[in-house]
Amino acid sequence: MSPNGSDLPHRLKGGGGTPMSRRPVRRRLPQALSAGLILATATGCSYNWEDFPRLGMPTPVTEEAPIILSLWQGSWAAALVTGVLVWGLILWSVIFHRRSRTKVEVPPQTRYNMPIEGLYTITPLIIVSVLFYFTARDESKLLELSDKPAHTVNVVGYQWSWGFNYVEDVDGNAGTGRAAEDKNLSAIPNRFSDAFPEGAEGVYDYGIPGTRNPQNGNPGPTLWLPKGEKVRFVLTSRDVIHSFWVLPFLMKQDVIPGHTNVFEVTPTQEGTFRGKCAELCGVDHSRMLFNVKVVSPERYQQHLKELAEKGQTGFIPSGIAQTDPARNTETNQL
Repeated sequence: MSPNGSDLPHRLKGGGGTPMSRRPVRRRLPQALSAGLILATATGCSYNWEDFPRLGMPTPVTEEAPIILSLWQGSWAAALVTGVLVWGLILWSVIFHRRSRTKVEVPPQTRYNMPIEGLYTITPLIIVSVLFYFTARDESKLLELSDKPAHTVNVVGYQWSWGFNYVEDVDGNAGTGRAAEDKNLSAIPNRFSDAFPEGAEGVYDYGIPGTRNPQNGNPGPTLWLPKGEKVRFVLTSRDVIHSFWVLPFLMKQDVIPGHTNVFEVTPTQEGTFRGKCAELCGVDHSRMLFNVKVVSPERYQQHLKELAEKGQTGFIPSGIAQTDPARNTETNQL
């Protein structure tokens, strides 16, 4: 310690015990607000305010996607209302129940306030119940399957890319193929293969991590879909768990070995969209990318014929077959 005490902390005038460096919170608040305002305005210059109502979601491109968007927006609205209420109560307590400058005694303590305890017990139950109801309702709607979809695509996930089996009657002859009996599709349960169209000899396409879309150079193989027609995706895996996610579809489903997931969409907008694996599936998971190209029904049929002309007829192996107990269990659940 120095002789003159210069290394001691400085004190407030009047002998107070609070160091000068501990400034009151009210003096720091304007600085924090100013910094936040500058940050918000600086980062918001490039933000498109037309996208704000979607709250970060891509523009929907299927008939089913607005259901998901509505659920997303409703969840944010409920969270905002809850947050405003909680923040309001916190600020009210901080402002109106802060310690007085002149009084240091402990304020009256309140214990076992049954109305308050009932409120903060019942209110979360109501919030969770409402969210559960809308989630279960929309999930049931999104996973509802039609008896005979217009098109069926078997999406095959494997390390480290994707394959697409188009279960289609490409040549228009109902007697040239039976996809339900094809050994490469044997992993698909009968309850889904029974919906395959008659005479579906099928065509396929597949990719590797180095595959590129010829139109825009985006990585991954390209899945073609017809606009305005319902498509059923039958998801199978050859190795580990993957996840089939097309960003503007606003939904994804896991691709599980020994288990078949199915869902249907109706594309409403032409264009090329990005897709990716959304399940950490190994060292090259980040390279499991693909593209989805939505075209007119006529162009879609032409693309199937182009695949047939390349010799890509039939199907690639769909994946690991389900065990009989798994098939029986899932049949009972449907």
